[in-house]
Amino acid sequence: MALKEEFETQGNWLFKYRSFLPISILVIGLFVFIQTNSHSTPSNICNPYFATFCLFVSLIGLAIRIYTIGYAPKNTSGRNTTEGQVADTLNTTGIYSVVRHPLYFGNFFMWLGIALLTENIWFVVSFILFYWIYYERIMFAEEQFLERKFGNAYKEWAEKVPAFVPKLGLFNKPTLSFSLRKVLKKEKNGLFAVFLIFTAFNLIGEWLKNHTHFNYLFLIGCIVTMLIYVILKIIKMNTAYLNNDR
Repeated sequence: MALKEEFETQGNWLFKYRSFLPISILVIGLFVFIQTNSHSTPSNICNPYFATFCLFVSLIGLAIRIYTIGYAPKNTSGRNTTEGQVADTLNTTGIYSVVRHPLYFGNFFMWLGIALLTENIWFVVSFILFYWIYYERIMFAEEQFLERKFGNAYKEWAEKVPAFVPKLGLFNKPTLSFSLRKVLKKEKNGLFAVFLIFTAFNLIGEWLKNHTHFNYLFLIGCIVTMLIYVILKIIKMNTAYLNNDR
């Protein structure tokens, strides 16, 4: 198999099982966090200011995802089924006018915040390298699909818009209005997950050294986002409001 075909095959496979990536990062990160904090002095454990900064990094990533999804047309932005990639239209306005893969750019910051929370530089560097290798293949597979489907329109867009690092000077206003319904449908899990993970890490860190410096911002955020998640699940089950992308 040619390397180009192999990259595309690997990318499609990795996309299909991409839900395992967060789990692996979380498990390894938690282990590193425990090891790092077990050998640190009490004054260095669970610094509330640094932990809050890490949360801010993750929320930046979530905000990028929210902006991307809110303005994305139906059946675009990372859609994939058992039959393969799905893209009814080519996104070229809004955030897609400055970067070709904004959702993966957002994902990077979401997980970078958690990686930083371990306070282990080697884990952070390893995460960045792993993320690069993992998503490079996914992005390659998606772009092969888009090039075959949209031809010259895709090539012209890809030639001027960077793949991962945004070029803000290229920004063009989105053609669609922002869809809060779509965001609530697709991102309720991510918001709750971020606060749940940070709360769990903070609790473990405090338990390791019998601290009393618990970050209540995490706990309050976890409770509020959990309530939002439950309410939205109930709405989805009992009404048609969240069953439409726009």
